[in-house]
Amino acid sequence: MPINETLARYSDLAFESSFAIYVLAFVLLIAQYATTRADAVAQREARELVGAGGPAPGPSAAVPGRVVEQPRKPWSERFGNMAMAILVVGVALQVAAIVLRGFATERFPLGNMYEFVTMATAAAMVVGLIALRSQTYRSLWVYVLVVVIPLMFLAATVLYADAAPVVPALRSYWLPIHVTIVATGSGIFLVSGVASLMFLLRIRQPQGEESGGFWGKLASRLPDAQTLDRLAYKTTIIAFPLFGAGVILGAIWAEAAWGRFWGWDPKETVSFIAWVIYAAYLHARATSGWRNTRAAWINIAGFVAMLFNLFIINMVVSGLHSYAGLS
Repeated sequence: MPINETLARYSDLAFESSFAIYVLAFVLLIAQYATTRADAVAQREARELVGAGGPAPGPSAAVPGRVVEQPRKPWSERFGNMAMAILVVGVALQVAAIVLRGFATERFPLGNMYEFVTMATAAAMVVGLIALRSQTYRSLWVYVLVVVIPLMFLAATVLYADAAPVVPALRSYWLPIHVTIVATGSGIFLVSGVASLMFLLRIRQPQGEESGGFWGKLASRLPDAQTLDRLAYKTTIIAFPLFGAGVILGAIWAEAAWGRFWGWDPKETVSFIAWVIYAAYLHARATSGWRNTRAAWINIAGFVAMLFNLFIINMVVSGLHSYAGLS
């Protein structure tokens, strides 16, 4: 099967461009994080000044004929708005990289670990644009990118594979069905895991009672603990059935390809373990005695199992799913 080298290069360029944009957005979000407290203090002082009978900041509207200037947005909001604007461009470029890789190879672009990580991180970013669109959640983007950027860096370096046909075992209509669902579910689990991590930080640093140290300053920009807990739960209840469906469809594909639905292959086994962990999280989240930190730790354990399945199982353990595309 011929490979369109031009489209393959454009795909790589789109991926690299999206990575650079994510890094730039991360810097802008860090700047937003750093200026949020200073802007809040300045706004509070301005309100106190007006409340005490002092002159309101900015031009007075009491003078006839004077044009009143709108108050300038605080720096934190400007940095955040710029970051969100370019994040949309970055996500569009990453999706374009996936589409172009597919056209270049004339197959669905999920034949190796580079393509899988690209799809999973793109799913995480798309879900982030939807779930974190509110101003309340904007500070969480810093932590989502802390995970996405290293994953994309690994994809572009250690895991990178040239555009090429897939091995015969993957030339099946089940590839786009099974792997797309699993990759999408994995990306949504990433957002859920980040939310649970920040929830644990918020529990230790309650809103309004943050310490003056490093962790207290980080927590002071986050939403309250219950908001983070709800976000983790809502994203998990979307990802859980998706991932479960992916595992079931994988078993159907295995029966067609290998003559059995389940063979306790390392990839199958760890995928099942991760699914069970997330089932335990949902059960714990619905149980009053486990609803706080215990459930969050189970959610994080599930995400660690997903990462273990992605890297250790694919790169270290040999099995029927060893299609990493690594030399």
